[in-house]
Amino acid sequence: MPMRNASRQRVYEILSLARPGDRVSRWADIVIIGLIAANVVALILESVNSLYVPYVRYFAWFEAVSVALFTVEYVSRIWSVTEHPDGRYRDPVRGRLRYLVTPMALVDLAAILPFYLSMFIPIDLRFLRALRLMRVFKLTRYSASMNMLLTVFREEARAFGAAFFILVVMLVLTSSGIYLFERQAQPETFGSIPAAMWWAVATLTTVGYGDMIPITTGGKIFGIGVMIIGIGMVALPAGILASAFSDHYRQRRADYHDLVDAVLKDGVITTEEKTVLEQTRRELGLTDEEAEKMLARVTRGSLSHKVVCPHCEKLFYPVTDRVSNE
Repeated sequence: MPMRNASRQRVYEILSLARPGDRVSRWADIVIIGLIAANVVALILESVNSLYVPYVRYFAWFEAVSVALFTVEYVSRIWSVTEHPDGRYRDPVRGRLRYLVTPMALVDLAAILPFYLSMFIPIDLRFLRALRLMRVFKLTRYSASMNMLLTVFREEARAFGAAFFILVVMLVLTSSGIYLFERQAQPETFGSIPAAMWWAVATLTTVGYGDMIPITTGGKIFGIGVMIIGIGMVALPAGILASAFSDHYRQRRADYHDLVDAVLKDGVITTEEKTVLEQTRRELGLTDEEAEKMLARVTRGSLSHKVVCPHCEKLFYPVTDRVSNE
């Protein structure tokens, strides 16, 4: 077990989501988020030749500076991850190796790896630009909503797997059916089941590009049935996602409500408890208005129970700005 290191602990705190009152960590978050956004803008502008060619030197310098800063961030995260509060990365070797294969660590690596690879291996510039888009996913570390969406995907993996399995089965059946109806009338378009899969996907998703259309009576009738079925089939994953996202958000609100209720049990909200509430609110992705309404609702509930001091027989006021001496 490594010894606790104050400098490493501070680096970990700075690179983590900013806690209330930690201005250095907050500015570090702002700088990294701004750098990621600037990289996305630069990537978009580089696709415009009239802008890229005259300023190619500036784009190259900006890329080099960005990679340098992202590299410092990546190395610092690996160095300080042993200070993670739950201790799963505490071991100096195995802990860091375990962290390196986490999704966010892989995203951080993908943000800088193409630049270094291009120094030793000839890489197509278009492929390099595509890989640089991975930097967008670094923003998920600073977005509670994106984190919640990823959590929903992870928790509902079985449901999504079942829904997509049904879609794959429907895709095979649909492409096979239209192939049987149209293969003789349009051999150049529906000459094989794999070729018919493009029509099946476009029809099942109700997109309907119109580049492949059935011309036989049987094919048209079959297509109508596929369109009707497709409306429900495509909505299945969307329904699972919407329901799971709503349930997860409701659970977050319930967790914050339970925390507020626990804080108000003694009738006093101390400065430390306010800090915990604010940090939890930000981690759960709740707005200030939601948190205030929840606090007011719990406060009214506490007052309705008429909490009375057993010594002076006065009513406790559940919320106070003073610091408890207890």
